[in-house]
Amino acid sequence: MRRAGLPTYGLTMTSYDFRFLNMVSRTWAGRRTSVKVGLRAVKALATGRKLLSLGEALIARMRLSLEALGGELWLSAPLTGLVTDPAGRVTGVRVLRAGREVTVAARGGVVLASGGFSHDQALREKHLPAPTSTAWTHASEGQTGDALKLGEELGAATDLLDKVWGAPSVCPPGEKPFFLVADRGIPGMVIVNEAGERYANEALPYHAFVDRMYAADRPGASTVPSWLILDARSKARYIFAGLFPGQPFPKKWLESGFLKKAGTVEELARQISAPGLPAAISRFNTFAEAGTDKDHGRGESVYDRYYGDPTLPNPNLTPIDKGPFYAVPVHPGDIGTKGGLVTDTDGRVLREDSTPIPGLYASGNCSAAVMGETYPGPGATIGPAMAFGWAAVNAIAAGLE
Repeated sequence: MRRAGLPTYGLTMTSYDFRFLNMVSRTWAGRRTSVKVGLRAVKALATGRKLLSLGEALIARMRLSLEALGGELWLSAPLTGLVTDPAGRVTGVRVLRAGREVTVAARGGVVLASGGFSHDQALREKHLPAPTSTAWTHASEGQTGDALKLGEELGAATDLLDKVWGAPSVCPPGEKPFFLVADRGIPGMVIVNEAGERYANEALPYHAFVDRMYAADRPGASTVPSWLILDARSKARYIFAGLFPGQPFPKKWLESGFLKKAGTVEELARQISAPGLPAAISRFNTFAEAGTDKDHGRGESVYDRYYGDPTLPNPNLTPIDKGPFYAVPVHPGDIGTKGGLVTDTDGRVLREDSTPIPGLYASGNCSAAVMGETYPGPGATIGPAMAFGWAAVNAIAAGLE
């Protein structure tokens, strides 16, 4: 069982809890939720229970079901090859286990249910928009494109290889990337390109925001990385980058130059070489005071407001005018690549001519996302992975009857 990559500080919470916790210094709902989550942690500690939530809870339940059914789980056993018969049907897999390669026969078929290629820099550079880096991904370390490569060797069709499940991220030196989800919905914050210009609604769904980062990238005004600008008031009011309201930024962020800090917006603009920043902040502040973002419509959608401050007329807008001011670089990270092997409704892997490769099935991020270029919300990866895994196994079972 891998632990979640989100910084929960040992607390067990749901995504619904987090929405209110983010406003712990602003609303009574936030304070009540913090007490509820805290008491839950104390009770678990007192009783010796180890609670799980979010994706951990889902996978734990699947792991329990596997054990109850007598299933066998091999860890540290990477897939090295697919076995085929003379007719081209997939009849098994080759796996590296305990230092030697072993072959596992599959009577009905093989289901590839792995991740994508987030941790393979060569594949990223081949398929994804530039620039791109494995340093920006939140995907598990094993996502190196093994299943994709093996499927392609058998002639599988692929799609959406130029897309990722986008995750705007801050990447402090020597630390894991931090995924900016609710952080982009707080008031008193903007994201600008290297020229200091706003180019998108900062509170957009994370997948859509990464698409905008690349779409708006241009010479002299690059969006990779962008700069997230916030003032002391917002830093004191809201959770940001895993830091509680009022909690200071790590010293090493400032000492390394990763975080920029200045007494005025003009000085901050000089530090990040973004000449247009003062004008952008002035324009944003005019919108914030009026409660309407005329450039990008921030705060107009239900999604924007979900992570905003409900005590304000526009939950996502307040002027950036209380120094000191901070700037943090933001990269177009990901929680996984989106493209992979093309499959049908039974999870069968298809060739370019749409005929299935006999005995080969796929689900998860090694397959092309059923969501296409869209992203309806959290669970858009694990949900289809479970659904198409189920469909594939049912198709295999039907073929063995």
